[in-house]
Amino acid sequence: MYQLADWKKVLVLVTAFTLGHAITLYLSALDLFRFSVEWVEFIIPCTIMLTAVKNLLMPAQSRAGNTIQYAMALGFGAVHGMGYANYIRMMLSSDQQLVWSLFSFNVGLEIGQIFVVLAVLLVSWILHRFNVISHRLLVMLFSLVIMGLSLFMAYQRIPFF
Repeated sequence: MYQLADWKKVLVLVTAFTLGHAITLYLSALDLFRFSVEWVEFIIPCTIMLTAVKNLLMPAQSRAGNTIQYAMALGFGAVHGMGYANYIRMMLSSDQQLVWSLFSFNVGLEIGQIFVVLAVLLVSWILHRFNVISHRLLVMLFSLVIMGLSLFMAYQRIPFF
């Protein structure tokens, strides 16, 4: 988990996620790809759980670690984009411009994600600044909660039972 001082790295991660999301949405809106809704709904919480596990196992940020995280963000963004694919395909009317509609959607998504991430970074900074909790303990607690919730969501969506 990053700190407020790492906002540039976080912005790149959020943008990589949105880029992966945008590519998947565009390809699926063109009907070049179709995804099993059941599997996508299962894989989405698995990606969240993997991110939480990574936060627990790889606390130190390194240049190689950043590259891996950017690749994970791009790939996980693509998976999450699959979750919207059918909805977007139905939502777009035939007279709408596909590129402009998807661009607008993804810009809104990017702005929303940036606000949420900045809020989390700010709360983390405040808690650390006033010695309420150490950064590492906050990362561990937050990651464990997210891991538990995503594990439960994945369990509820297992497609092969």
